[in-house]
Amino acid sequence: MQKPVAQTSAGAGPDVVVVGGGPGGYVAAIRAAQLGKKVVVVERAHLGGICANWGCIPTKALLHSAELFASLKKGAHLGIVTDGLRFDYGAAVANSRKVAEGQKRGVGLLFKKNQIEHLDKTATLRREGGKLKLFVDGKELSAPHIILAVGAKPKTIPSLVPDGKDVLTYFEAMNLPSQPKSLLVVGAGAIGIEFAYFYNAIGTQVTVLEALPQILPVEDSEIAEQLRRELTKQGIRIHVGARFAGCEKVGSEQKVRFTDANGQSQEVVVEKVLSAVGVTGNLDTIAAASAGVKIDRGFLAVDEWYRLLDASGKPEPGFYAIGDCIGGPLLAHKASAEGIACVEKLAGINDREIRRVDLSSMPGATFCRPEVGSMGLTEQKARAEGKQIKVGKFPFKASGKAQATGETEGMVKVVLDEQSGEILGAHILGGTASDMISALCIARSGELTATEVLHTVLPHPTYGEITKGAFEAAFGEAIDL
Repeated sequence: MQKPVAQTSAGAGPDVVVVGGGPGGYVAAIRAAQLGKKVVVVERAHLGGICANWGCIPTKALLHSAELFASLKKGAHLGIVTDGLRFDYGAAVANSRKVAEGQKRGVGLLFKKNQIEHLDKTATLRREGGKLKLFVDGKELSAPHIILAVGAKPKTIPSLVPDGKDVLTYFEAMNLPSQPKSLLVVGAGAIGIEFAYFYNAIGTQVTVLEALPQILPVEDSEIAEQLRRELTKQGIRIHVGARFAGCEKVGSEQKVRFTDANGQSQEVVVEKVLSAVGVTGNLDTIAAASAGVKIDRGFLAVDEWYRLLDASGKPEPGFYAIGDCIGGPLLAHKASAEGIACVEKLAGINDREIRRVDLSSMPGATFCRPEVGSMGLTEQKARAEGKQIKVGKFPFKASGKAQATGETEGMVKVVLDEQSGEILGAHILGGTASDMISALCIARSGELTATEVLHTVLPHPTYGEITKGAFEAAFGEAIDL
């Protein structure tokens, strides 16, 4: 990797200004500092962004509490007797907020270590004399390189406008003053499913509506269907192919109307409604529309090196955008990777050495039980693209480790090129799927084929053996199946 250039003199202006302190922005800022750049980050709300403060991290703290509670409730056969077991909702929420505060402080400490200046102010774009400029609290802040990493915000639909009290976004859903007795979740993407699992596990009656034919629409259909069955067994009422029609307040509850997959009108009365219908670029705060930059379906448009495009599609000199605000998979790790690639390019690192982002291999995870982890093409997409493939599947129930831990739901599924053995995709339901998928990401990134995986000896008994079992199954060589 190219060595960092000399640091700019203390009295000079910044080399790089980053707008947004989330997982895209703060990672870009630190990488720029590592490469010898003088960096300023403009973040008016929370260092660490939504991920650290209201998303990825604190929700995982809540989910961990729910997982432990659910495990203990069924622990009698393991010799764990929990008479009088109860869930303290307030304590779980307080713990998640404590974790979030720790994340926020951690980013601040990293800024100090890397001599990054943080401006707790509001940034906006403005075009003057045909030139795009950045203003912070009304004053222009200029730099050779300005990176927009402003993230995304919950999307709303006209018939379901959150009020923060009865109709919620994920912000309110993870910090309610008390646990609701019943909850309806509109949208069965990762956010909707995670909240549905959490509240159901702690005793809330949960109903889920999804307009598309499957939950987790971006996942392999076989994995999604098996998860739907498992969540239904846990007590979650799931309606796919369902159209939300509206809701009205009746006393202290909400009457929700929807049309099911058979076209029949239905009603359900719940205490709270969670809107999880997706997110859109957080562009209003920076006045992107009035600044004349190109906006594509609610997100900032960029070129292959994250250079911001103007309304005519040409790069804006010195401006870049990364992360959720440019669309694509809306994932924290994708934003961080884009931040690094963007900074390495503007710092002059050789193109062949830049850590470029391969969206075709971008992993995803859904943190429910059983857990989901995935990477690359689904079986359906591979066949739709006309690829000749081998598919291997190995169930958790055939694993000694899974039997010992009681995590027997789910499977590992791999999609391989029939001729070369290239790993085209991998999909995991069960165990520690979000961690297990990492090994397959590395295998694909290193251009390993099924042959190398089959020739690798893995420790026993582990969940990792299930992954190898899926490769064996693709060739009809599975030992324990």
